[in-house]
Amino acid sequence: MTTRIARHFAASVALTALCLATPALAQDKTVKIGVLNDMAGLYADIGGPNSVVAVKMAVEDSGLTKKGWKIDVISGDHQNKPDVGVNLARQWIDNEKVDAIADTPTSSVALAVSNLVKEKNAVLLNSGAATADLTGKACTPNTVSFTYDTYMLANGTGKALTKAGGDTWFFLTVDYAFGHALERDTTSAITANGGKVVGGVKHPLNTSDFSSFLLQAQSSKAKIIGLANAGGDTTNSIKQAAEFGIIQGGQKLAPLLMFVTDVHSLGLKTAQGLTFTESFYWDMNDQTRAWSKRFAALASKNAMPSMTQAGNYAMVLHYLKAMEALGGNPHDGAKVVAKMKELPTDDPLFGKGPLRADGRRMIPAYLFEVKKPEESKGPWDYYKQIATISAEDAAKPLEASECPLVKK
Repeated sequence: MTTRIARHFAASVALTALCLATPALAQDKTVKIGVLNDMAGLYADIGGPNSVVAVKMAVEDSGLTKKGWKIDVISGDHQNKPDVGVNLARQWIDNEKVDAIADTPTSSVALAVSNLVKEKNAVLLNSGAATADLTGKACTPNTVSFTYDTYMLANGTGKALTKAGGDTWFFLTVDYAFGHALERDTTSAITANGGKVVGGVKHPLNTSDFSSFLLQAQSSKAKIIGLANAGGDTTNSIKQAAEFGIIQGGQKLAPLLMFVTDVHSLGLKTAQGLTFTESFYWDMNDQTRAWSKRFAALASKNAMPSMTQAGNYAMVLHYLKAMEALGGNPHDGAKVVAKMKELPTDDPLFGKGPLRADGRRMIPAYLFEVKKPEESKGPWDYYKQIATISAEDAAKPLEASECPLVKK
């Protein structure tokens, strides 16, 4: 009898402890975000330390820390290498209890990290990686892409230049997942609009000498030379194309992914007239200007934000909005992403727009042209808007999606 009473008492204590623990778990208000990108290499200006600035701004603007939440932001350099990125992400999730990984430029890194995040049931908040496969055949319930993708770039720049008479193309493509996806998607846009691709060449990531590749492009006689690369590779290929007199010879360069930081690096004299697609520019309206000036005051070199840095802010703001709606951190990545898709997005940089079932945020894109030096009114006044691309045209239609999360 005594043994039976003791067992009953022990069971009651255990049950009481469980009941007390459950609300505490539900009300866990600690979050850790890891910003993973290229901190010192060819993509550092696009993301780098200034992406950390944008994420910390989002944490502050969410208002959650004033409501008792503890939100930590850490950062790391993936060196544009998938193995380095995955190992760092694994260490963060396993040892440092990171809930979400943000930014991830370099598509090969992002694809690998996305798989890991699904395995660990964490969250990938992608702003930096361009491959549309992250919301296509490689989509998962744990990954969202907020800012842009290769489909958007292709159906912005590729479509516009082809329809404007640039009906023959030669590609200069960086030889990894991002470049391959961008050339693939742009080729589809070109052929759909009556153009054709007459050739192309692959180049290594972060190469310094583009001369042999540019000579092939020049000899192709293509009207448009499509630069399916980014960051330092884009700026170096543009600078060297100027040395070869390619534009003076009648061919047009089409940087398929370009950022305001690239234009700043090139200078208006070299970059003038270039046409490209982005979903954000700091000088678009009063809200983007106000936020960007706050950002520049905190940023390295007082730089204005790139599209991906702005995307990191908007994405983390929405992630934290979902956390608050859940009443605490469930430490369940798929559950948090589901809540992110359920809630309407709304922020001062990109406005309103749903987050689709495939993880793609629906926002418009814009076709920009770089101003001539005499047209610029001051520092960072670089763009003039040529056209607006609706959110529906900027994103691949859901009915054509290869994402297994999409019901057709």
